[in-house]
Amino acid sequence: MIVSHSGLGIPSQSVSGALEILDNVEARTEVVGIDEAQFLGEEMVSVSMKLADLGKRVIVAGLDTDFLGRPFEPMPRLLAVAEEITKLLAICVRCGNPAVHTQRLFASEELIVVGASGMYEARCRRCFEPNLALEKKKEEPPTPIRARSAGGPDR
Repeated sequence: MIVSHSGLGIPSQSVSGALEILDNVEARTEVVGIDEAQFLGEEMVSVSMKLADLGKRVIVAGLDTDFLGRPFEPMPRLLAVAEEITKLLAICVRCGNPAVHTQRLFASEELIVVGASGMYEARCRRCFEPNLALEKKKEEPPTPIRARSAGGPDR
């Protein structure tokens, strides 16, 4: 269930890829809402189009740029075929201006790293530091590798 602060709930289904959505939509379903679409793969575009062709209202939400500020596929292609687009912005945690970026606050070059509180924050164009996660990685000293012999102490 997806539950609002007021306690109103509607059924939902978790999926690991876009194609699973088609398996979970019933013929009588009128509206399909999809969140975090940037994580559901390239098939998200064809799945959305198929649902729309079946007469479903398809509402897709997701990040349009990655932690470096680059277009985050498949969102740009979804934007290109959308009939209506509403771009919502957060508030920059540093200055209070409209935030168009997601700032990664930890070192990782991986495109997708699902995180909890304190790992990402909303930033405006001026406060966004696109290479912060990469620079932090360079600054970190290498982790020492400790070998252990069979039955012996750490070396």
